[in-house]
Amino acid sequence: MPGLARREQPLTVHHLNQLLLVCSLVLLVAVAAVRISSRSGLPSLLVYLGIGIAMGQDGVGNVHFNNAELTQVIGYAALVVILAEGGLGTKWKEIKPALPAATSLALVGIAVSVGVTATAAHYLIGLEWRQALIIGAVVSSTDAAAVFSVLRKVPLPARVTGILEAESGFNDAPVVILVVAFCTAGPVEHWYVLLGEITLELAIGAAIGLAVGWLGSWGLRHVALPASGLYPIAVMAIAVSAYAAGALAHGSGFLAVYLAAMMLGNAKLPHWPATRGFAEGLGWIAQIGMFVLLGLLVTPHEMGDDIAPALVIGLVLTMVARPLSVVVGLLPFRIPWQEQTLLSWAGLRGAVPIILATIPMVSGIAESRRIFNIVFVLVVAYTLIQGPTLPWLARKLRLGESEGAADLGIESAPLERLRGHLLSVAIPKGSRMHGVEVAELRMPSGAAVTLVVRDGTSFVPLPTTVLRRGDELLVVATDPVRDAAERRLRAVGQGGKLAGWLGLAGNGTGPHSRHSGQ
Repeated sequence: MPGLARREQPLTVHHLNQLLLVCSLVLLVAVAAVRISSRSGLPSLLVYLGIGIAMGQDGVGNVHFNNAELTQVIGYAALVVILAEGGLGTKWKEIKPALPAATSLALVGIAVSVGVTATAAHYLIGLEWRQALIIGAVVSSTDAAAVFSVLRKVPLPARVTGILEAESGFNDAPVVILVVAFCTAGPVEHWYVLLGEITLELAIGAAIGLAVGWLGSWGLRHVALPASGLYPIAVMAIAVSAYAAGALAHGSGFLAVYLAAMMLGNAKLPHWPATRGFAEGLGWIAQIGMFVLLGLLVTPHEMGDDIAPALVIGLVLTMVARPLSVVVGLLPFRIPWQEQTLLSWAGLRGAVPIILATIPMVSGIAESRRIFNIVFVLVVAYTLIQGPTLPWLARKLRLGESEGAADLGIESAPLERLRGHLLSVAIPKGSRMHGVEVAELRMPSGAAVTLVVRDGTSFVPLPTTVLRRGDELLVVATDPVRDAAERRLRAVGQGGKLAGWLGLAGNGTGPHSRHSGQ
């Protein structure tokens, strides 16, 4: 396939058939490779990059691809989907306490990291200041895809996970602004001008993201769509529209899509499990396509002279710049040293720095190809080190959390004409709803458990029916008590039959509840 980059050739049906065959085979190989990466602890991005390199001009595929501009465009689109998927899976109750610390890391921490890394690139590698600042900015952004994929497999404290996820969602915006500014022809602007631009773009992006997320969630909760499959499409369309609106308004589209998706993900929308699964599927496709394309853009035989500089810059970034940025960024907060150590080591890099490294190539910056090669080697080398060792470090620092009570999976289907809702409740392993009788759920008036599915058999429960792990419940709730019913179910799932006395009633009918169900 040496003619992949020849854009003058029209796409015929025959070429389309070949392209579909290649893409489907790549997807199948990538899906199979996920098992390897999950068992080894390596982020899947390395596997996908390897597939792209194997298909490239130095690999068995012999595909010649050098279109940095197309890679940047597709990478931006993929990053929008990845941030949307990450935002949809972020729980507000976990991330809310971490927002101030994450914001500080995404702003103050980035400034420290860029300064230290650029200084090392200038004095240790000999790069000019413009190139050094570009590299410093490019590699200072933690990657959302890498962080989301690794952290959700590691049982870390909620505060640490919240800080890392929020930071990876927030820090793309200021880094993109810095990279574009450093790549602009002419002298680099003063720091206070850049600070003003970053603040303004973040404010515009945040405002648009929150507005679009709120309007979208309100609309989906009050408009019953004719098919459940339309809800996932609508959710992703709303999230992507937040990015587009933010970018067109000269704000941070990346921050807008993340915040909009986070609001949608915490809005208790109908058919949520289906929406979540659809978003995860799109996220995987975006990751696979983006990493494979980045692997194709790489020319391994040209990287020999850039390996040593990449390792040196990466060492300074990992052992000096990142820890210093964490210490300075978290100075106003009382974060234990163990958590700061883990936050320093968990600043994973991934596709975002590699995508950002295409900006100087498109802008025609001198030695832009060398910058790209250094960033690529740095990301691969230090992801190989940091990814697998993160769970080990968490255990050594005694920050690994044991599994607590599992949250319930609740799916809601609105009954518009009947002014009611059907709640499908799955009782997972670890839920404290196991052993609770139906009557002990103390559902609000207007809600009732109407059906239980156990081991493939469905039956109408009695008040004395004991619920078990693996049961699926069908709960009918009138519109006024729908939220109270869900809060009560989640409270029992977390606290068991004594949830009311433990202050976990969640507006149910326990002794500490204010909701009468009327």
